[in-house]
Amino acid sequence: MRAVETKEARGSLKWIRVAVNETPDLFGSHIVSASGIPEDDEILWVSPLQDDDYAEYRDQDFLDRLRINLPTKRLSDFWPNLGPQWDALARTKDGRIILLEAKANIPEVVSPATGASSASRKLIEKSLSETKAFLGVDQEVPWAGKLYQFTNRLAHLYLLRELNGIDAYLIFTYFVGDEDVNGPKTVDEWKAALTVAKKVLGISERNPLSKFVSDVFVDIKDIVREA
Repeated sequence: MRAVETKEARGSLKWIRVAVNETPDLFGSHIVSASGIPEDDEILWVSPLQDDDYAEYRDQDFLDRLRINLPTKRLSDFWPNLGPQWDALARTKDGRIILLEAKANIPEVVSPATGASSASRKLIEKSLSETKAFLGVDQEVPWAGKLYQFTNRLAHLYLLRELNGIDAYLIFTYFVGDEDVNGPKTVDEWKAALTVAKKVLGISERNPLSKFVSDVFVDIKDIVREA
Protein backbone atom coordinates (compact mmCIF):
# COMPACT_ATOMS: atom_id res chain seq x y z
CA MET A 1 0.00 0.00 0.00
CA ARG A 2 1.18 3.49 -0.90
CA ALA A 3 -0.03 6.13 1.56
CA VAL A 4 -0.06 9.90 1.00
CA GLU A 5 -0.80 12.27 3.88
CA THR A 6 -2.62 15.37 2.65
CA LYS A 7 -2.78 17.27 5.96
CA GLU A 8 -0.10 19.77 6.88
CA ALA A 9 2.93 17.91 8.19
CA ARG A 10 4.04 18.51 11.77
CA GLY A 11 6.05 16.65 14.36
CA SER A 12 7.97 13.61 13.18
CA LEU A 13 6.12 13.59 9.85
CA LYS A 14 7.45 17.07 9.09
CA TRP A 15 11.00 16.51 10.25
CA ILE A 16 11.58 13.16 8.58
CA ARG A 17 10.56 14.74 5.28
CA VAL A 18 13.00 17.59 5.80
CA ALA A 19 15.78 15.25 6.94
CA VAL A 20 15.43 12.93 3.93
CA ASN A 21 14.83 15.53 1.23
CA GLU A 22 16.66 18.67 2.38
CA THR A 23 19.45 17.51 4.69
CA PRO A 24 20.26 13.95 3.57
CA ASP A 25 24.01 14.29 4.21
CA LEU A 26 23.53 15.50 7.77
CA PHE A 27 20.88 12.88 8.45
CA GLY A 28 22.95 10.15 6.84
CA SER A 29 25.94 11.03 9.02
CA HIS A 30 23.82 10.52 12.14
CA ILE A 31 22.65 7.13 10.90
CA VAL A 32 26.12 5.96 9.89
CA SER A 33 27.56 7.04 13.23
CA ALA A 34 24.90 5.19 15.23
CA SER A 35 24.48 2.05 13.15
CA GLY A 36 27.96 0.99 12.13
CA ILE A 37 27.15 1.19 8.42
CA PRO A 38 30.45 1.99 6.68
CA GLU A 39 30.97 5.69 6.01
CA ASP A 40 31.70 5.09 2.33
CA ASP A 41 28.39 3.27 1.77
CA GLU A 42 26.02 5.90 0.38
CA ILE A 43 22.42 5.98 1.65
CA LEU A 44 19.84 6.22 -1.14
CA TRP A 45 16.40 7.17 0.15
CA VAL A 46 13.34 5.74 -1.57
CA SER A 47 10.71 7.30 0.73
CA PRO A 48 9.34 9.74 1.71
CA LEU A 49 10.43 11.65 -1.39
CA GLN A 50 9.16 15.07 -2.42
CA ASP A 51 8.73 13.99 -6.04
CA ASP A 52 6.67 11.00 -4.87
CA ASP A 53 4.18 13.11 -2.86
CA TYR A 54 6.11 12.20 0.32
CA ALA A 55 4.42 8.81 0.12
CA GLU A 56 4.97 6.15 2.77
CA TYR A 57 4.79 2.42 2.10
CA ARG A 58 3.56 -0.73 3.82
CA ASP A 59 2.83 -4.41 3.10
CA GLN A 60 4.16 -5.76 -0.21
CA ASP A 61 4.64 -2.24 -1.54
CA PHE A 62 7.39 -1.47 0.98
CA LEU A 63 9.30 -4.54 -0.22
CA ASP A 64 8.76 -3.56 -3.85
CA ARG A 65 9.92 -0.01 -3.14
CA LEU A 66 13.15 -1.43 -1.72
CA ARG A 67 13.44 -3.99 -4.54
CA ILE A 68 13.47 -6.84 -2.03
CA ASN A 69 12.50 -10.44 -2.72
CA LEU A 70 12.09 -12.67 0.32
CA PRO A 71 13.55 -16.05 -0.67
CA THR A 72 12.60 -18.11 2.39
CA LYS A 73 9.70 -16.65 4.38
CA ARG A 74 7.08 -14.61 2.56
CA LEU A 75 5.66 -11.47 4.15
CA SER A 76 2.11 -12.81 3.79
CA ASP A 77 3.07 -15.90 5.81
CA PHE A 78 4.51 -13.75 8.58
CA TRP A 79 2.19 -10.74 8.84
CA PRO A 80 -1.34 -9.85 7.68
CA ASN A 81 -2.21 -6.87 5.50
CA LEU A 82 -2.11 -3.41 7.06
CA GLY A 83 1.25 -4.03 8.66
CA PRO A 84 3.78 -1.32 9.58
CA GLN A 85 3.69 1.84 7.52
CA TRP A 86 7.33 2.91 7.35
CA ASP A 87 8.24 6.54 8.01
CA ALA A 88 11.27 6.23 5.72
CA LEU A 89 12.97 3.58 3.63
CA ALA A 90 16.39 3.43 1.99
CA ARG A 91 18.85 1.20 0.23
CA THR A 92 22.57 1.79 0.35
CA LYS A 93 25.00 1.72 -2.52
CA ASP A 94 26.31 -1.64 -1.27
CA GLY A 95 22.85 -3.16 -0.94
CA ARG A 96 22.03 -2.68 2.73
CA ILE A 97 18.40 -2.01 3.64
CA ILE A 98 17.26 0.69 6.07
CA LEU A 99 13.84 0.61 7.74
CA LEU A 100 13.10 3.76 9.72
CA GLU A 101 10.58 4.81 12.35
CA ALA A 102 10.56 8.46 13.52
CA LYS A 103 9.21 10.15 16.66
CA ALA A 104 9.13 13.76 17.84
CA ASN A 105 7.52 13.37 21.26
CA ILE A 106 7.31 10.71 23.94
CA PRO A 107 3.56 9.96 23.66
CA GLU A 108 4.20 8.77 20.08
CA VAL A 109 6.24 5.90 21.52
CA VAL A 110 3.23 4.61 23.45
CA SER A 111 1.33 3.46 20.38
CA PRO A 112 -2.11 1.79 20.55
CA ALA A 113 -2.43 -1.96 20.84
CA THR A 114 -3.12 -3.94 17.70
CA GLY A 115 -6.69 -3.70 16.52
CA ALA A 116 -6.42 -6.67 14.16
CA SER A 117 -9.25 -9.12 13.64
CA SER A 118 -9.04 -12.54 15.30
CA ALA A 119 -7.53 -14.30 12.26
CA SER A 120 -5.00 -11.55 11.66
CA ARG A 121 -4.19 -11.28 15.34
CA LYS A 122 -3.42 -14.98 15.50
CA LEU A 123 -0.72 -14.57 12.84
CA ILE A 124 0.59 -11.41 14.50
CA GLU A 125 0.82 -13.10 17.90
CA LYS A 126 2.58 -16.10 16.36
CA SER A 127 5.21 -13.92 14.66
CA LEU A 128 5.69 -11.73 17.73
CA SER A 129 6.14 -14.87 19.83
CA GLU A 130 8.75 -16.18 17.40
CA THR A 131 10.59 -12.87 17.50
CA LYS A 132 10.50 -12.82 21.30
CA ALA A 133 11.95 -16.32 21.42
CA PHE A 134 14.78 -15.29 19.08
CA LEU A 135 15.58 -12.26 21.25
CA GLY A 136 15.35 -14.17 24.52
CA VAL A 137 12.28 -12.27 25.75
CA ASP A 138 9.89 -13.95 28.19
CA GLN A 139 6.82 -15.15 26.33
CA GLU A 140 4.60 -13.75 29.08
CA VAL A 141 5.61 -10.18 28.19
CA PRO A 142 2.77 -8.69 26.06
CA TRP A 143 4.05 -7.39 22.74
CA ALA A 144 0.73 -6.57 21.09
CA GLY A 145 -0.20 -3.89 23.63
CA LYS A 146 0.65 -0.24 24.17
CA LEU A 147 4.17 -0.45 22.67
CA TYR A 148 3.03 -2.49 19.69
CA GLN A 149 4.48 -0.15 17.08
CA PHE A 150 7.96 -0.75 18.49
CA THR A 151 7.59 -4.54 18.60
CA ASN A 152 6.07 -4.98 15.15
CA ARG A 153 9.02 -3.07 13.67
CA LEU A 154 11.43 -5.41 15.46
CA ALA A 155 9.48 -8.38 14.13
CA HIS A 156 9.88 -7.15 10.56
CA LEU A 157 13.61 -6.74 11.02
CA TYR A 158 13.66 -10.34 12.25
CA LEU A 159 11.73 -11.40 9.14
CA LEU A 160 14.15 -9.69 6.79
CA ARG A 161 17.46 -10.37 8.48
CA GLU A 162 17.08 -13.69 10.29
CA LEU A 163 14.46 -15.53 8.24
CA ASN A 164 15.50 -14.26 4.79
CA GLY A 165 19.15 -13.25 5.07
CA ILE A 166 18.55 -9.62 4.03
CA ASP A 167 21.22 -7.19 5.25
CA ALA A 168 18.69 -4.93 6.96
CA TYR A 169 18.96 -2.26 9.66
CA LEU A 170 16.20 -0.79 11.81
CA ILE A 171 16.69 2.88 12.68
CA PHE A 172 14.55 4.58 15.33
CA THR A 173 14.94 8.34 14.85
CA TYR A 174 14.08 10.65 17.73
CA PHE A 175 13.87 14.37 17.00
CA VAL A 176 14.97 16.70 19.81
CA GLY A 177 13.52 20.14 20.50
CA ASP A 178 10.21 20.17 18.63
CA GLU A 179 8.27 22.61 20.82
CA ASP A 180 5.22 22.51 18.52
CA VAL A 181 4.47 18.96 19.70
CA ASN A 182 5.96 19.34 23.19
CA GLY A 183 8.89 17.09 22.31
CA PRO A 184 11.87 16.32 24.55
CA LYS A 185 14.38 19.15 24.76
CA THR A 186 17.39 16.89 25.34
CA VAL A 187 18.72 13.52 24.27
CA ASP A 188 18.76 12.43 27.91
CA GLU A 189 14.98 12.89 28.12
CA TRP A 190 14.55 10.57 25.16
CA LYS A 191 16.98 8.00 26.55
CA ALA A 192 15.21 7.88 29.90
CA ALA A 193 11.86 7.20 28.25
CA LEU A 194 13.30 4.59 25.90
CA THR A 195 15.05 2.77 28.74
CA VAL A 196 11.68 2.35 30.45
CA ALA A 197 9.96 1.22 27.24
CA LYS A 198 12.58 -1.44 26.48
CA LYS A 199 12.49 -2.68 30.05
CA VAL A 200 8.72 -3.03 29.89
CA LEU A 201 9.11 -5.08 26.70
CA GLY A 202 11.81 -7.28 28.24
CA ILE A 203 14.38 -6.36 25.60
CA SER A 204 17.96 -6.65 26.82
CA GLU A 205 20.63 -4.22 25.69
CA ARG A 206 22.52 -7.04 24.00
CA ASN A 207 20.49 -9.47 21.93
CA PRO A 208 20.81 -11.19 18.53
CA LEU A 209 19.45 -8.12 16.70
CA SER A 210 20.95 -5.32 18.80
CA LYS A 211 23.81 -4.67 16.36
CA PHE A 212 21.25 -3.91 13.66
CA VAL A 213 18.87 -1.71 15.67
CA SER A 214 19.95 1.88 16.36
CA ASP A 215 18.54 4.90 18.15
CA VAL A 216 19.40 8.10 16.30
CA PHE A 217 18.87 11.47 17.96
CA VAL A 218 18.59 14.53 15.73
CA ASP A 219 18.24 18.09 17.01
CA ILE A 220 15.82 20.00 14.81
CA LYS A 221 17.95 23.14 15.20
CA ASP A 222 20.68 21.39 13.22
CA ILE A 223 18.21 20.43 10.51
CA VAL A 224 16.83 23.95 10.24
CA ARG A 225 20.34 25.38 10.09
CA GLU A 226 21.41 22.92 7.40
CA ALA A 227 18.22 23.23 5.34
